Amino acid sequence: MNDFWIGCNYWASHAGTAMWSDWRPEVVERDFYRIAEFGVDTLRVFPLWPDFQPLHLLRQVHGQPREYRFGEEPLPVTEEGRCGVSSVMLDRFQVLADLAQARKFRLLPGLITGWMSGRLFVPPALEGKNVLTDPEAVMWQVRFVRTFVRRFRSHPAIAAWDLGNECNCLADAGSREGAWQWTAIIAGAIRAEDPNHPVVSGMHGLQAAPTLGPGSRHNPWTIEDQGELTDILTVHPYPAFTAHCDRDPIDTLRSGLHATAEGVLCADIGGKPCLVEEVGTLGPFFASDETAGRYLRSLLYSLWSHDNRGMLWWCAFDQRQLKQAPYDWNAAERELGLFRGDRMPKPVAEELRSFAAFLKDAPRLPERLHEAVCILTEGQDAWGAAFASFLLAKQAGFDLTFQNARQPLRDAPLYLLPSMADQPSRGFGLALMDKVRAGATLYASLDNALLSDVRDWFGLEVRTRRQRSGPATFAWGVESFSVGSSHRLDMTAQEAEMLAAEPDGNPVFTRVVFGKGRVYFLSVPLETWLIQQPGVFHEEGTPPWRRFYEEISSGVRAGRVLKTEDRQVGITEHPRDERFRYAVAINYGSKPVRFSLRPRTGWQVGKVLRGTLEKGNLLLPANDAALLTLESTGS
Repeated sequence: MNDFWIGCNYWASHAGTAMWSDWRPEVVERDFYRIAEFGVDTLRVFPLWPDFQPLHLLRQVHGQPREYRFGEEPLPVTEEGRCGVSSVMLDRFQVLADLAQARKFRLLPGLITGWMSGRLFVPPALEGKNVLTDPEAVMWQVRFVRTFVRRFRSHPAIAAWDLGNECNCLADAGSREGAWQWTAIIAGAIRAEDPNHPVVSGMHGLQAAPTLGPGSRHNPWTIEDQGELTDILTVHPYPAFTAHCDRDPIDTLRSGLHATAEGVLCADIGGKPCLVEEVGTLGPFFASDETAGRYLRSLLYSLWSHDNRGMLWWCAFDQRQLKQAPYDWNAAERELGLFRGDRMPKPVAEELRSFAAFLKDAPRLPERLHEAVCILTEGQDAWGAAFASFLLAKQAGFDLTFQNARQPLRDAPLYLLPSMADQPSRGFGLALMDKVRAGATLYASLDNALLSDVRDWFGLEVRTRRQRSGPATFAWGVESFSVGSSHRLDMTAQEAEMLAAEPDGNPVFTRVVFGKGRVYFLSVPLETWLIQQPGVFHEEGTPPWRRFYEEISSGVRAGRVLKTEDRQVGITEHPRDERFRYAVAINYGSKPVRFSLRPRTGWQVGKVLRGTLEKGNLLLPANDAALLTLESTGS
């Protein structure tokens, strides 16, 4: 099997979440046969919690607890019974696992499946409890997890253990410490029985930093903590459920890079590989079948070229016929499958099959080239700043990695501090400026942070500060820009060179030499403002926002072999050694593009492993990708 997992989330086609109570192994077998025909190698499956641990708490006088039972039946006098686990359900999962092994599927079981598609599923004995913090609920979860893992740890189909489906949606953990504690307990229960298989986070919407900016929802589940406690991190990048992502069409740059950017952010901040564990278009109201297929095509090549662990589509089969909740509650849960109710494949299934065939002969890509580190700071909209920086960097022709300002500073030729709401600590700032003094470039943009060392860092003097009544409008050469900003800094450029200014001459974008390096300063929150605006990354006639990132990266981009002026095309380069590298060019847009391949001096295009090259021009259909080799000519 390949290193990039290609798969889907699976509920039986006839029953959805009721598959264990309405158990039909012959349907599961037919489902698996159909899924395997389309190149899928990984299935995420769900032992529904109240089915597998069907506990009832019987009470006596004054409601005092008396005994746990399976309905009216006493718990069996077995180890499984003592842990409240149904042996019948374990035997059914055994059948599913054996059927999966017959089709050579990897299985990723979501252990605590108590949240699914907008409905809470909890054993009757635990209903009404906070299942993340209540000691009784956590005790039974540990007993279930240890029993289940012990039973299946040696099964050849098991690839990893998922904590559960989006367990951060089960209840309010109360605090970051509460979220950490629950994760540590469940991960520890898994490892107590099976130290050999990796533990997968299974979470959705993790926070890049433990604090959030004004107006943001409190979120105690952080990337760093999940990275500390699990082995594989996860993202579930649905545009409608992720901030700043349901603004542009699904087949344009912002949507096409959403999963990639979120995955890179998670892996970089958490220090562990990341799996796109759920992804989809949420049905025909968001995208036609044809559009969804094109979206998935570019998504697969994007994740593969950005070092992601894999992609699992949500989900295997449409569920239009189901009458139970959550399907009769949520229209967006009914038509999400790779296959329709009659088992006919949708274009997304065909794209999976095509990509699986491509991977059979594809090379193992070396790590992509990245020139910059994007540093996230306290109090800001970290995801908004990170996502906009990722998009602008891609359009400018370079790649970046992420860290936050509490982590040790990584080495890089270019550092970004986008849309700062707070200045990094003094120690971090001194380390950063030492890098600049030695030759690195620093770019900082401002979102209402109060800064010190303004003269030393930026070569500027702030005469006064005041609230704005409207956006900041400024000119850079012949081009004009307007950015929403809460405050204006009236500044004097001392050592700094002014690149862009407001109509009255007030500096907005400046550059100053600092030792052997340079420092750029932008006094408006370009990233966190831009990410809130629809259309700015793909529509014709919008200002050339990438120009700021082209300016700050002019030195580091010299190491690239290929470049394109098309702002819907992203290129990654993957050096194998000094004389050979792969390049993946992806058209994230909904229209075909054609651009001239003019490698930098001393390099040439070797082979076109995927794609079409005509007379030096690369042809990229809508939402499609090309794979090339680049070779040094020695000149």
